[in-house]
Amino acid sequence: MRVDVLTKEYPPAIYGGAGVHVTELVKELRSRMDVAVRCFGEPRDEPGVFAYRTPAELAGANGSLETLGVDLQIAQAVEGTDLVHSHTWYANAAGRLAQLLHGVPHVVTAHSLEPLRPWKAEQLGGGYRVSSWIEREAYESADHVIAVSGGMRRDILRSYPALDEEKVSVVYNGIDLERWRPVHDAEVLARHGIDADRPTVVFVGRITRQKGLPYLLRAIDRLPADVQVVLCAGAPDTPEIMAEVTNAVRALQETRTGIIWIEEILPQPELAAVLTAATVFVCPSVYEPLGIVNLEAMACELPVVGTATGGIPEVVVDGVTGVLVPIEQEQDGTGTPLDPDRFVADMADALTRVVSDPESARRMGLAGRARAEAEFSWSTIADQTAAIYRSLIG
Repeated sequence: MRVDVLTKEYPPAIYGGAGVHVTELVKELRSRMDVAVRCFGEPRDEPGVFAYRTPAELAGANGSLETLGVDLQIAQAVEGTDLVHSHTWYANAAGRLAQLLHGVPHVVTAHSLEPLRPWKAEQLGGGYRVSSWIEREAYESADHVIAVSGGMRRDILRSYPALDEEKVSVVYNGIDLERWRPVHDAEVLARHGIDADRPTVVFVGRITRQKGLPYLLRAIDRLPADVQVVLCAGAPDTPEIMAEVTNAVRALQETRTGIIWIEEILPQPELAAVLTAATVFVCPSVYEPLGIVNLEAMACELPVVGTATGGIPEVVVDGVTGVLVPIEQEQDGTGTPLDPDRFVADMADALTRVVSDPESARRMGLAGRARAEAEFSWSTIADQTAAIYRSLIG
């Protein structure tokens, strides 16, 4: 059996959870079958990985058209495969075209949904209508759709009611438990100005509306004065949200010590060291299908304070591996809190409770590691994915 995995992100170009998912899944699947990876960007050195650049004629065009230019090349290149598996709307058009052109099954993994990310109109302009059209066409025609959480499955069926429920399965994201484990590295902490003796909150994520960073920055102002905050935040969606976050961080730095902003993407061992040195990890997302960052923190024995939305409650066990922050949200796709002040206050309260009880935080961190080991191994996830492939190929 040959499977072609279609993705925008692939090492070394990884900037989000979908890229991590594809990387780890492919690694496991290759021990079970022949896998070719078709990705965007510059050529890769890894055998069996093929990269495609934006056609010169589309350079500088709307991002959705640049994407389609790459997808057309991929759809042609997969000839001879038994099945295509696309990840995110960027690669969905390639999967759908390959399904039509070559008569092969198309599997889609849902890492996010365009109808639930209307703020992307800021980023793509009219291209958001194009990306939404691509996603709808791919999902409604797919031979199988994989959701990364039960919450995501419910969102898929609500967003695309024409889908047959029997074609939508849940296969969780996973975590590499060998790479993600506690790492003690004083040099890394010193390089980034992190004080290992202070109670510390860590955030890791892209600067995008769905990650809820502006709400977190408001909550930080309510934390005890001795709490240090490390923000590993970069890759802004738009100049507007970057300016909003920059102004909020500067305002905090004028009134508090220990506000550290790391904009570059840290190498994995360095990020593990930053997580290990912290007291608690925070995930303030207003939209999160699952949240691999939460699994990474749990694997480093860190408790997680996360919003009770999307797939986060399927990862974080309230009171056992962390604390869930309640939220009532708009149902217009934005996920905006109905009462932002209450959401901010509840987040600040949850963080304060965890950092003020280091022994309880330590117990929750150990429980988080144990849960990651028991429920989220990539071997299990690859087995479940391969079973879906076999059911379609026959």
